[in-house]
Amino acid sequence: MNLKEKIALLPNEPGCYLMRNESENVIYVGKAKNLKNRVKSYFTGAHNEKTTRLVSEIRDFSYVLTNSERESLILESNLIKQYLPKYNIRLMDDKTYPYIELTKEAHPRLQVIRKKNVKGKVFGPYPNVYAARQTTRLLNRLYPLRKCDTMPKKACLYYHIGQCLGPCINKKVDYEDTLSQITSFLKGDTKVVLSRLEEEMIKASAEMQYEKAGEFRDMIQSIDSTIEKQIINLNDFKDRDIISFASNQDDISLQILMMRQGKMVDHHQVVFAYVGEIIDEVMSYLQQFYDQMQPDEFLFSDRFNLEDVESIYGKKAVIPQIGDKKKLTDMASKNADYDLEHH
Repeated sequence: MNLKEKIALLPNEPGCYLMRNESENVIYVGKAKNLKNRVKSYFTGAHNEKTTRLVSEIRDFSYVLTNSERESLILESNLIKQYLPKYNIRLMDDKTYPYIELTKEAHPRLQVIRKKNVKGKVFGPYPNVYAARQTTRLLNRLYPLRKCDTMPKKACLYYHIGQCLGPCINKKVDYEDTLSQITSFLKGDTKVVLSRLEEEMIKASAEMQYEKAGEFRDMIQSIDSTIEKQIINLNDFKDRDIISFASNQDDISLQILMMRQGKMVDHHQVVFAYVGEIIDEVMSYLQQFYDQMQPDEFLFSDRFNLEDVESIYGKKAVIPQIGDKKKLTDMASKNADYDLEHH
């Protein structure tokens, strides 16, 4: 199949694409709201010198479908750091997504950071620094954490308005419950905070404090847009592979999404003809693929039987039914289905 034929089969969906040269090395990684339109654009019309050089080297490409454009943005960053493609190096150096750090100090703070080599708990990445700062401001308003970079000698305004526990004047301050709630929120469990904001909004509206009610409404909307969960990254630093397959009478499509240190950084996709039982062929392929090394965890789609995968991989094997891990296996299934239909 030549490039033109392969482009014609691309989906009109969001995702990331990986351009490869004649040595099969990844030379460029990009993201797209519409994969077909974006990849097709490289091979039509006039381009600048750098893009023209890139196109002249492209001999093949692969892609990963995502659930949203925002997810593809984060995946793109991970893939660039993994492959270091020569046409992305400047982008990689210039474009680092922001994170939120919950510091590990005796009296912790929230701060927006760019690099992750810090001692505290790190959450993200966020799509842009505005989103990260808005989230930090929201949490600082709702929870009485320390706000000052350096400890003052006397209580500041935040203490007097109830937005700080005043560690500068109170030697014994218990942060355990506050830190637990903030951590849950930053991991994506927004129910407690949203409920609290909705109560405050209703109360302000009932008291005819409409401007204040509007502020709470804006906070709720901000959460929806800035704390939208990204299943591309899980903040647990585990190595895991997400596996699914699709099949018809002739072929099997196998999709493996690879997470390292909690970030999706690579994928492996293959379509092959089979003889005999489908699941036996799939398991045989996986045994060969993982002969030398295995990740900390395997997430299998519900197209697998738990007994089959546990018999080989033991407790490393999970078939998730709910939550982010289920969304990851659904993403693998979506890619396997598309590859089978269009290979």
